[in-house]
Amino acid sequence: MPTVDLNADMGESFGAWKMGDDAALLNIVTSANIACGGHAGDADVMAATMTLAHKNSVGIGAHPGFMDIAGFGRNRMSVPRATLQNQVRYQVAASVGMARSVGAKVRHLKLHGAMANMASEDEGMARDLYEAALSVAPDLIIMVLAATAQQKAVEQLGCAWAGEIFADRAYNDDATLVDRSLEGAVIHDAELAGKRMVEMVTAGAIITQSGKHIPTRIDTICLHGDTAEAVQIAASVGQQLEAAGISLSQFQGHRQET
Repeated sequence: MPTVDLNADMGESFGAWKMGDDAALLNIVTSANIACGGHAGDADVMAATMTLAHKNSVGIGAHPGFMDIAGFGRNRMSVPRATLQNQVRYQVAASVGMARSVGAKVRHLKLHGAMANMASEDEGMARDLYEAALSVAPDLIIMVLAATAQQKAVEQLGCAWAGEIFADRAYNDDATLVDRSLEGAVIHDAELAGKRMVEMVTAGAIITQSGKHIPTRIDTICLHGDTAEAVQIAASVGQQLEAAGISLSQFQGHRQET
């Protein structure tokens, strides 16, 4: 029976400002990408989210992004590479330390927002950021946007990785995500999101907006936690996958075969 992991970005509240329904998502997903203070989140939110994820036996991941709270990490930024690497180290170290303090462990890394999109287009940037993260936590499994420059970077590094596709985002023909500013970039229909994921996992391919199939390894499916329909989409994807005979379990990292 084929298996796939479901992941969601969470821990993105900040102070008195609340984002998403993490508690509900943690009853559905098998992995959680928890913000570590760059684009979102704070110390209290990180601790509470990690505690709940650990209680629910959900795999914990560090989710670093640009140091851009006001822009939620979705503004493309020009940051000196050495500084950007240190910002990733800073966020990953906070994540690892906080997880340890609540009796949990960070098992994977996923870049956030504009940083992730830029790394999906630039193999050198992806490699530099992954090397920075691994310098803090060498055993991390790197979650990559499947079939992009991110995947090429981890294959060159030889580190453990997992390929990710998105339930609620449309794809360009080069496997990158359609820009959020364009119509149809974000999918809000829970039933449609579930149907698309069954089609892609069954085909072993990303299906783009134009209908092109891009064969790729699919280890995990992202369910964004910051949309109004997040919980409904997560439930629909999980239910439709299981109805199609696809079981849900945490991904295991794999390495490029030589």
